Amino acid sequence: MESFKASGVYTKQAHVDIPEGLYEEEHGRNGFFGRVSQLYHTQPPVNWTDISGDLKPKNLPSLFSHKDLQDDFRAILTNNDCELSLGHLTKSLDYFLRNADFDELYFVHEGSGTFETIYGYVPFVKGDYIVIPRGTTYTIKISQAAKFFQVESRSEFEEPSRGLLGPNALYDQTAKFTPEAALGSDQDWPEYKVRVKRLGEITTITYPFNPLTAKGWKGSVYPWKISIYDICPIMSHRYHVPPSGHTTFVAKNFVVCSFVERPLEDKKHKVLKVPFYHSNIDFDEVLFYHQGNFFSRDNIDAGALTFHPQGVHHGPHPKAFEAGEDKLYTDEYAVMVDTRYPLKPTKWFEENENKDYWKSWM
Repeated sequence: MESFKASGVYTKQAHVDIPEGLYEEEHGRNGFFGRVSQLYHTQPPVNWTDISGDLKPKNLPSLFSHKDLQDDFRAILTNNDCELSLGHLTKSLDYFLRNADFDELYFVHEGSGTFETIYGYVPFVKGDYIVIPRGTTYTIKISQAAKFFQVESRSEFEEPSRGLLGPNALYDQTAKFTPEAALGSDQDWPEYKVRVKRLGEITTITYPFNPLTAKGWKGSVYPWKISIYDICPIMSHRYHVPPSGHTTFVAKNFVVCSFVERPLEDKKHKVLKVPFYHSNIDFDEVLFYHQGNFFSRDNIDAGALTFHPQGVHHGPHPKAFEAGEDKLYTDEYAVMVDTRYPLKPTKWFEENENKDYWKSWM
């Protein structure tokens, strides 16, 4: 049983009717899922004048036009539980893939095509999440140049419990797409190569036939997809729902959340409309900006990514409070990955990051 205490100046309800001249910070454990306190500061906790050291908020601008991403993927952040990457494919693959290290989640930022898998075909368009179980053989056919945000996981991607909301909350199960059994479409190649990733290394297995040979399947392991545009967000006009309420996938030691268009909280009830300042000390936070007006952030465009590591505060940029004051609706879409253990930026991330992002609160 939690033992709540309070002292000094505070609000009756978190994120509502914050006292004039004070700034609310949420100090939480276990991401947004654990015990929590709110602190009411006389100064915003992000009003620093300098940060000396590597522990800083970090940012990648949109890099899909970068030469290293042309028909390739680049890892950007990693830990023992997951690996995050960006990719840009302008043409169909002339080989097949099988990941023996990770389950895979592809988010389609732009483009269209089809994942041809051993279970059948999964067509994709902008805004789709495609779940590929570990060990699935597949290839990617491109109809329109595709930009991906990819999450690889040591554990399976599972759906969150709906709890009191009931089974049709977040999205109806009929909104999910699963493939119908089908053979691979290419049947006239001289040979077919499958690139298998195991322990981070690639082994190529060559066949004289298309390896997508299954004429049927049954069971509970299979690829599937859901569109971010089909997600029905949890909302309250009187309470700022924390990011945990927007969880789309749960994996071991991390979650993937979807922020989608929705009405904003009610000004009449003095509810905080922008994300509150927070220092969720147990989790790193990554946000991939997909579409819309990201009014809580300055100079962040679609396709950009922010990384807020454990131990340093983050929250709205200075102009966000004013920008959101009379705003009734948000049209922004974004994908968040919250990880229980620290993420390490790759060398490619460090070479391409916006080194001055941490100064954007100054």
